[in-house]
Amino acid sequence: MKVMPTAITDVFILEPQVFGDSRGFFLESFNQKMFQETTGLTVSFVQDNHSRSAKSVLRGLHYQIRQPQGKLVRVVRGAVFDVAVDIRRSSPTFGQWIGVELTEDNHRQLWVPPGFAHGFYVLSDSADFLYKTTDYYFPELDRSLFWADPSISISWPVEIGTQPLVSAKDATAPKLSEAEVFS
Repeated sequence: MKVMPTAITDVFILEPQVFGDSRGFFLESFNQKMFQETTGLTVSFVQDNHSRSAKSVLRGLHYQIRQPQGKLVRVVRGAVFDVAVDIRRSSPTFGQWIGVELTEDNHRQLWVPPGFAHGFYVLSDSADFLYKTTDYYFPELDRSLFWADPSISISWPVEIGTQPLVSAKDATAPKLSEAEVFS
């Protein structure tokens, strides 16, 4: 497993070793020991999630307050532009974001640590998005941050002449200045 640092110290791009030939490929998508050795992090995952989204769907920016979730995310079909936003007020990178393209072909994964808002935009006709979480989902703790907040200024790769398809919750989410964030 290759670990690539990003501009935000706590966020990593992971690239598994892929063994392929004319029959297809094999990769190890997660190995606790290797994850700990390569990232220096000890995590326990308690839940796996799978979502399928159509082209131009934008999900996010989501996070869970008081019981934050770390997420290890990947795409097994299609392609997305995946984003993590630091919403830890005491962090030197508060309000900054990382974006990376995750595809079924590049097999990359993104580690989104607790204390970050997370979202993605679907680039392909559809995408199957898988993620492991370090805490369970609690609907009463679920929060959203406005995906188009100009103070964060995420460069979403939205095609000219199109609008992202977002949920009602995400369309009316608060901006960073009004959102409940981590201390």
